[in-house]
Amino acid sequence: MIACGSNSEKKSKDFSITTNAVKNTISNNETLTLSIKNSKNHTVDSVVYKMNNSKIENNLDLSTAKLGSHAIEATVYFNGKNETVSTNVIILNSVAPKIYIFNILNKYPHDITSYTQGLEFYNGELYESTGQLGKSKLRKVDYKTGEVLENIDLANEYFGEGLTVLNDKIYQLTWQNNIGFVYDVNTFKKTSSFKYGKSKEGWGICNDGNVLYKSDGTERIWLLNPETLAEIDNIQTYTNKGKINNLNELEWINGKIYANRYQKNGVAIINPENGAIEGVIDFSSLKEKVKQHPTLDVLNGIAYNPDTNTIFVTGKHWDKLFEVEIVEK
Repeated sequence: MIACGSNSEKKSKDFSITTNAVKNTISNNETLTLSIKNSKNHTVDSVVYKMNNSKIENNLDLSTAKLGSHAIEATVYFNGKNETVSTNVIILNSVAPKIYIFNILNKYPHDITSYTQGLEFYNGELYESTGQLGKSKLRKVDYKTGEVLENIDLANEYFGEGLTVLNDKIYQLTWQNNIGFVYDVNTFKKTSSFKYGKSKEGWGICNDGNVLYKSDGTERIWLLNPETLAEIDNIQTYTNKGKINNLNELEWINGKIYANRYQKNGVAIINPENGAIEGVIDFSSLKEKVKQHPTLDVLNGIAYNPDTNTIFVTGKHWDKLFEVEIVEK
């Protein structure tokens, strides 16, 4: 597991942290209890606890905590000295994800040559980002006819990934080049580029109207400042059993993040506050409803159209775009 904070302190022979987490794992409907094991019976003056470098009490209500792996640190003051010890705790969601299915409302043509990576509606227009070296594109598409209204071919060295549109700016990721591009949505001209931070790769991206959310193929989703493109925070996506990685294309829908999972024909519904996967949509049957051919690949591409209040999904090298409604199973 990857800790959010430092775990490089040399372990003290005199002290260690004891928790009520079973095998270092605890649910977010519990209270985390911390104490110090004092193997040499030193006279302890005080103890300061921190989680991810922020001070906490030794009894921590986890109901509002972010899920995932967290670094717990205790600085023990004794005999005019102090020692710092650390451990990790994994916080899980308290409930299992709900299972959702779908009803098809409409089918539209989709370019079968498009290795779809990102899909999003903005002001009634559908924008799409595609991948593969030498074949990556940024497009504006008439979703009802499949007609390409605008097109930019990326340079051959770039493997296109997700996209999102905010305040008339298109943000497009590339996979392993550690770079993203910004375009003017009205002119379709590239205006700038940006480097990634701790998120080494670009997979999917969406926005809530204020902040960008970026996936990198791990269990983490990074929050980006839309002006500076700096990574300002992150969440870890977990269920009641463990982490879910390979998060790919992202879409913001009614306060939740919807995420394709790479190589899976399903979509996770994620709470952006704590990373909890609250639901899973099973789209596996959709792949059987498109043209079967040698380069047919997995579901990828999810877009919410606020004009119709419906969701649109497609896949890599699919010849159809599906308009669907989601219902609980």
